Amino acid sequence: MNAYEKEHSAALRKLGAECAVLLRSNGDFPLGTTGEIALYGSGARHTIKGGTGSGEVNSRYYVTVEQGLREAGFTVTSADWLDRYDEILRQAHKDFIRQIKQRAREKHTMAIIEGMGAVMPEPEYRLPLQGSGDTAVYVLSRISGEGSDRNPVPGDILLTETEIRDILLLQERYSRFLLVLNVGGAVDLSPLSAVENILLLSQLGVESGNVLADILLGKSYPSGRLTTTWAAWEDYGKLGQFGDINDTAYREGIYVGYRYFDSVGKQAMFPFGFGLSYTDFQVKTGGVHVEEETVHLIAQVTNIGKRPGKEVVQLYTSVPSGRLDQPYQTLTAFAKTRELQPGESGELSLFFRLHEIASYHEDTAAWILEHGDYVLRLGTSSVDTVPVAILRLDVDVTTKKVRSCCGKPGFADWRPTDQPKVSGPSVEVINVSAAAIPTEAVDYDLTHPIEPKVAGLSDEQLAYMNIGQFDPKAGVMSVIGNAGKSVAGAAGETTGAIPGFPVLVMADGPAGLRLSQQYTVDKKGVRALGETMPASMVELMPAPVAWLMNHAGSGRAKGPVYEQYATAIPIGTAIAQSWNLQAAELCGDIVGDEMERFGIHLWLAPALNIHRDIRCGRNFEYFSEDPLISGKFAAAITRGVQRHPGCGTTVKHFAANNQENNRYNNNSLVSERALREIYLRGFGICVEESRPYALMTSYNLLNGIHTSERRDLLEDILRCEFGYEGVVMTDWIVNGGTL
Repeated sequence: MNAYEKEHSAALRKLGAECAVLLRSNGDFPLGTTGEIALYGSGARHTIKGGTGSGEVNSRYYVTVEQGLREAGFTVTSADWLDRYDEILRQAHKDFIRQIKQRAREKHTMAIIEGMGAVMPEPEYRLPLQGSGDTAVYVLSRISGEGSDRNPVPGDILLTETEIRDILLLQERYSRFLLVLNVGGAVDLSPLSAVENILLLSQLGVESGNVLADILLGKSYPSGRLTTTWAAWEDYGKLGQFGDINDTAYREGIYVGYRYFDSVGKQAMFPFGFGLSYTDFQVKTGGVHVEEETVHLIAQVTNIGKRPGKEVVQLYTSVPSGRLDQPYQTLTAFAKTRELQPGESGELSLFFRLHEIASYHEDTAAWILEHGDYVLRLGTSSVDTVPVAILRLDVDVTTKKVRSCCGKPGFADWRPTDQPKVSGPSVEVINVSAAAIPTEAVDYDLTHPIEPKVAGLSDEQLAYMNIGQFDPKAGVMSVIGNAGKSVAGAAGETTGAIPGFPVLVMADGPAGLRLSQQYTVDKKGVRALGETMPASMVELMPAPVAWLMNHAGSGRAKGPVYEQYATAIPIGTAIAQSWNLQAAELCGDIVGDEMERFGIHLWLAPALNIHRDIRCGRNFEYFSEDPLISGKFAAAITRGVQRHPGCGTTVKHFAANNQENNRYNNNSLVSERALREIYLRGFGICVEESRPYALMTSYNLLNGIHTSERRDLLEDILRCEFGYEGVVMTDWIVNGGTL
């Protein structure tokens, strides 16, 4: 391994536990020492480091749970079970691929289209659980990816009969038992109420297995918190549509995730913001004060347990309902402590600006703060918040007057009728001066001067500038997935046909760079060696096409062979579960360092669409159901990448990209209020805090028009309101171009 690989892996191993969420604990873990351990489950030997499609990263290696435990010194006593499960899995996978190809023949389409991102449900089987020792670990895995959504069926969102039976039996049989979730999204765990120890390991890239071993031994400790509500499948709101091939109505409006659960008083299994520790904490308020429009809160956190740990403090605001209905509460600010030793205390400063909690009023096309009491609520998850202060505003305030944009969905958003009361114990009331809240003016007449070099280009040159490194002789093959000519395995690059304009190389992979591992250089240029397409795609192609895609231009190297091993970082959801913006910046820094090494200018990430529905196949790439979390973490990763000269991010997918089914032509029907408050807000935060170099539009239509063709979305909102000055590109093989 190269020195940079070792350095990056060591950093990821250290921060991995910050992304892991302890969901249940009875105190049996961590273990005091290594010894015999019985290891079971789909992810024990086949640990998933990340999702499929553009999410695949060709790292040199990654550590499975079995490898991590063995390397840590554990004796795995269930090798026979693992071997027999391998045989079952191989046959199930063969049957799954055969079924996809059969469906493709019946539909007269290609298997690669029919099966892109498709999830193979976990098979049913019966194997004896005969591992010896007092401790057992069951690793439950789920994978998802680009091009296909998840389903509420056993082996996907739901558990199989085999999993339920074996997990409950292990809970009874072993004196210490831990269920480990190696998943990218929520799974319905309602049949497992008897399980006393559950760890959401998530999918942590190259160091996944080592991170778990460290957590088991207490060398590190889980300090992550959920960024998406985990509930029984039937408890999720079914107010809006999902998965329709044509139109998807977002009838739930702003009531997404915890906003829905809290507003209707429905209890989730594991709520938004929830997570346990190996220790316990006490959180007290150290005071609230307002300076002009900025609200400051001090939280004092004390470790009252027996082990070191970190706590996440969350500030929510209950906004008064007037002309506009409001959720019970929304996340307003958050902070994570440094490591606190037993008995040690630390102080956190949380703050927000009042205009950031304004709501969008469609009738007046304005962001407003209505008069009334704004209740500040402090807690460590969305269900345990308590009032700590009230901000009283005597008059309505318009914080920003804008234009109505993006059309109408053709329906009225759902709104709750009977909400839980937001009142609580008597707390300090702070009168807020309306005069201290600024009103922002938007200039919609912005002009963008054209540089002389660009003004002198011909129409044909401008066309090539917009479509990238397109080769008419190669056709579409010159622009799909692995179309880079300067860097082997890169997703694509800008045209090199215009003198005076350098080529910009773009790489895919939201969990690290997706590049070819090895390449050579000959008279034809850079040439990838070995397989160039992800295995999940190759096996769905006809054999001759698969061979051609993997070996066209490759074969034996006649000159030197070069390596470009990228590091698979944790998936987006896992990074956000750290609630640690410095950890996110570190992940961006790792990617930026490798971009510099390999000659990549634009990373086609991060993705910050909202976890609107747990069925979305690409949720693992995205951060949260909450736009504040989404925007903050996209900005942090961007800062990490862009501190490297010549390296930039491409935030995506703009906007309302929340399902994969018919993603090229599906029509997202969204009210302007929901669009602005939920689905666009994170992009605005990211643009303001990090100034990403590029932005990618989504495939879908938005209220009847493709997002890449909506001037109101790309000019009025993105450039005029958000102040964005970078490049706008479409997603691959879509009408439109750069702006």
